[in-house]
Amino acid sequence: MEAATVVAAPVPAADAAAAAKALEKKLLALELAPSPAPAKKRVVVVAPPPPKKKLVGGPGGYVLEDVPHLTDYIPDLPTFPNPLQSHPAYSVVKQYFVMADDTVAKKIVVHKGSARGTHFRRAGPRQRVYFQPDEVSAAIVTCGGLCPGLNTVIRELVCGLHDMYGVTRVVGIEGGYRGFYARNTVELTPRSVNGIHKRGGTVLGTSRGGQDTAKIVDSIQDRGINQVYIIGGDGTQKGAATISAEVQRRGLRCAVVGVPKTIDNDIAVIDRSFGFDTAVEEAQRAINAAHVEAESAENGVGVVKLMGRNSGFIAMYATLASRDVDLCLIPESPFYLDGKGGLLEFAERRLRENGHMVIVVAEGAGQDIIAKSMRPADTHDASGNKVLLDVGLWLCAKIKDHFKKKADFPITLKYIDPTYMIRAVPSNASDNVYCSLLAHSAIHGAMAGYTGFTVGPVNGRHAYIPFYRITEKQNKVVITDRMWARVLCSTYQPCFFSLEDVEKAAGQQDDDEPLVPLVEGENSLVKPPPPFLSSAAGNGAALCNGAA
Repeated sequence: MEAATVVAAPVPAADAAAAAKALEKKLLALELAPSPAPAKKRVVVVAPPPPKKKLVGGPGGYVLEDVPHLTDYIPDLPTFPNPLQSHPAYSVVKQYFVMADDTVAKKIVVHKGSARGTHFRRAGPRQRVYFQPDEVSAAIVTCGGLCPGLNTVIRELVCGLHDMYGVTRVVGIEGGYRGFYARNTVELTPRSVNGIHKRGGTVLGTSRGGQDTAKIVDSIQDRGINQVYIIGGDGTQKGAATISAEVQRRGLRCAVVGVPKTIDNDIAVIDRSFGFDTAVEEAQRAINAAHVEAESAENGVGVVKLMGRNSGFIAMYATLASRDVDLCLIPESPFYLDGKGGLLEFAERRLRENGHMVIVVAEGAGQDIIAKSMRPADTHDASGNKVLLDVGLWLCAKIKDHFKKKADFPITLKYIDPTYMIRAVPSNASDNVYCSLLAHSAIHGAMAGYTGFTVGPVNGRHAYIPFYRITEKQNKVVITDRMWARVLCSTYQPCFFSLEDVEKAAGQQDDDEPLVPLVEGENSLVKPPPPFLSSAAGNGAALCNGAA
């Protein structure tokens, strides 16, 4: 088959010149026209998968919730003798090193037929370590709100690394998580941190948010950091968990350790958070001032608002320590204002009896009641926490409105909010010692190659706890517990409980703890009907039947 042949007719010279001129104009226009911007590539950021839980079973229902180790993803790492073996202060201590199979029980109150239950790896120094002192490059960062004891933890981390293990390269990350990629580091030495524990706040600065995991780990990798100590609350520890997961995904030889911080004492599993004792102690000053003001005036009312976004531990313990409080309101215990057995009725009765009263309210109490009357916008801060309405001012306004309607019953009300004063003070002696123990336990764990954990006391023994354990839920006051019953007996306040409230609170008990049925009959805490308990005048026994 022959190929087709195309024959072009000759073009006249005039037409050829015109065509060439038109082509030249088109080419010139193309040169002057801006070139289209290249299409942006769509970058998909894939979050690192959460590390698998390390569960080890044993006889009798024993379960060890272990923490990650560097050898889980970097096998055949060399080990070295612990420098503490030749340390003049520690070498004389018998059994100073923790045994490999030492664990701490999550629950120590058990029954005859109970399983051994959940355990955590015990904190402390090991005989072999995975870092030599001269190769350690450590970083410390503080995140979230202020809390007494932050500077003490920083000091003890720096001095502990230097004095116990001979580490000389420690840097501080300024301004929270953002500091990893937006700020320079500051060198930390035992000399530079010597007296910071006597000051409030944090010398490194802090911020909320700024969690860009990829940038943070890039900075860790670029700076050659192989130990990261992250001090912060549950939101910060969630961020630490993602950082640890990304470090493991990249295969970096870097230990990521959390030191839990929350002034509200709402971190799960551990016995208490540092700064909590100091907060309760400082709260006494505000309560004492409110009591003096109330007692010195006719029908004086002192209202003190304390910290406690979701947990009322500070308000509860401050109330028990003071013994001058007539009413304690916390987020876990609902209350109502009007009607029989309500807060306003109780306040009026108490003022008629004693001539004065003191009310302590946690900042997170009564948010549902305030929201119904104000219909606020649903806003959140940089940490993702819901912005709370001011229950203190709202409660003062309601009390004033109530007594304005009673011309023959004038009151004098004083409102005290010491929140930022309490947060900014240095830690007391008890918290200083506690911060030292936390810092040392964190150092021992990192040197032993453990990572992806937070440290804290569990039933009085320091342990290494997986991040997921302390971020999955918050520690809250159990209103069916004996401690809250002691508050009711101390203040003689109404319980404000309905049967549904008590059943809901009972469901908040730990899954590992068997639910004990509520006592029925004569000693029942709740006797429906009526649905609400109200106190008899001057009779505290009616408030805590069977709950001593």
